[in-house]
Amino acid sequence: MPDVVTRLAAVRADIARASADSGRPAGAVTLVAVSKTFPGEAIWPAIEAGQAVFGENRVQEARAKWPELRARAAAAGRAIELHLIGPLQSNKAREAVELFDVIETVDRDKIAAALAAEMRASGRRPRLFVQINTGAEPQKAGVAPAQAEEFLVRCREVHGLTIEGLMCIPPVEELAAPHFALLAQIAARAGLKGLSMGMSADYALAIQLGATHVRIGSAIFGSR
Repeated sequence: MPDVVTRLAAVRADIARASADSGRPAGAVTLVAVSKTFPGEAIWPAIEAGQAVFGENRVQEARAKWPELRARAAAAGRAIELHLIGPLQSNKAREAVELFDVIETVDRDKIAAALAAEMRASGRRPRLFVQINTGAEPQKAGVAPAQAEEFLVRCREVHGLTIEGLMCIPPVEELAAPHFALLAQIAARAGLKGLSMGMSADYALAIQLGATHVRIGSAIFGSR
């Protein structure tokens, strides 16, 4: 699928350009290629082209395709880092800890407690981001901005979790910049470095406003 390889190269070039324009060093921004809904044969060309970090929305879908893809990648000498970027149910915490290297959607105490228990039991330590609902959308997962600092304290002091950063998905009908700026402000107050923000339509802006991870799907793999 040469189109995937071509689009991936274009996105990488755009990330490098946006990083340079913002005075940020090369490698400061991690591209998370969002492979949700795409089958293994659509993903493999990106792996062959050197893409190592991928994002999935659902534990079940990741379970169905990534063990085989990871084994194939390992046989080719390529290591994969897999991010969970969709909502997590507490009854899927064990599978999530087993499957994912980064879980970006910690958003309530029940999930924090379940992850902490599974991490203790398994010995695996996926890196964790807290999802912030910057638009206060009732239908969307995430911690309310006003409650973010208290939740981060509970993650650390009650659940014993290390949180690496924050993640957000701005409302589709609003300008993204204020939401990215708000996420960066919350992270700065909490002393967190990781900022997962920006998707296919707005990742250059997210990089300008401090993103360390951008989650890009359609610009690489095409329309779903």
